[in-house]
Amino acid sequence: MIVGVMGTALISPLYALYKETWQLQTSDISLIYVLYMGGALCGLLFLGRLPDRVGFRPMMLWGLALAVMGTLISLIAWDMASLGVGRVIVGVASSMLTTSATQGLSKLSRSGDMQRVAMMTGFLMAFGFGLGPLVGGLFGQWAPAPLVSTYVPTVLLGALGFTALYRLRLPHSARPHSVQSLSVRDVLPKLTWPESNTSMAFVLTCCLPFLAFGVFGLYASMAPLFLDQLVPWHGPIVSGTTIALILFASAAVQVMAARMPAHYCGTAGLISLALSNAVLMMNLWASSAILFALGVLFTAMGHGMCMLAGINMVNRLATPSNGSGLLATYLVIGYCGSMVPMMGIGWIADHWGLDVAVYIFCTFVIVTSAIVAALFHRHPRIRMSIASA
Repeated sequence: MIVGVMGTALISPLYALYKETWQLQTSDISLIYVLYMGGALCGLLFLGRLPDRVGFRPMMLWGLALAVMGTLISLIAWDMASLGVGRVIVGVASSMLTTSATQGLSKLSRSGDMQRVAMMTGFLMAFGFGLGPLVGGLFGQWAPAPLVSTYVPTVLLGALGFTALYRLRLPHSARPHSVQSLSVRDVLPKLTWPESNTSMAFVLTCCLPFLAFGVFGLYASMAPLFLDQLVPWHGPIVSGTTIALILFASAAVQVMAARMPAHYCGTAGLISLALSNAVLMMNLWASSAILFALGVLFTAMGHGMCMLAGINMVNRLATPSNGSGLLATYLVIGYCGSMVPMMGIGWIADHWGLDVAVYIFCTFVIVTSAIVAALFHRHPRIRMSIASA
């Protein structure tokens, strides 16, 4: 899972280099990011239910194979179109790996503790996503031909991961009980939705990744373009380390908050996201390294707590027959939170400047997070104890 998702954020520190090398506009950078998210969205819509049908291991194998293929295309890309193709394939692969590996962790958990599974899932995702920009920043800053050499570690690790997973023999309890024949209906876009008595709780739960993915998307796609205004340091290593720190700290937060009740965890995460955006708005004017560090800390706390509470609630609301489908729906809404705002930011930045775009986005996050936090904290289905659920 770590190897598979590592390549998704590997490109983030390189956006400024691509912009300079290929003479791209801000909206072109946001489009490259959205193409990846679009691939991930298509993977969830068309393939999100397949782990329930064929088992998680075959889906992980296909996901790793596609991840290596997409990374190789990104490595040899010669223009924005070819890079976009590679990013779409990487996006599809990341969805396949996320849904199938999450199901695998659930099936391999001996204790059946869904809260522990949620913590492990969020931790591994955050760690893998954080490793990508850290490697990208190091290679982008000091490696020769960074737009090529940066992708080599992911290709090698992806091939190693595929070989190891292919040779792995699963315990009998983790194997599918029966091999079901697939039909066209299994790959038609269809989002799974929970029962009506838990529908509102699921809506509020889906707001967590929508906002968390959106705030992280701002750092992952736009940060290399405006970090010079926030800190006195420059280069891919700065943006790569920043993104990696957010995700590593997010992983640490999820471990520390693993036993926190979902309604407290989600509410604290939303408040942290609001605070992080308020600090970011202040720092566009103040250019303070201290404010920048504080904003990164709040972003990491918000991202970690929102993802932990969100996956925890999805596991509690899911039934044995719709687990992967419900997770796919949850992630689709989260990816939309990354795609739509980033396209808007790119368009606004081209017309009125990047600062204006960031101010508008931050204001939206602050207002929305405050409203959702109040509703999430008070909802009775979310406040239920795990034993009652």
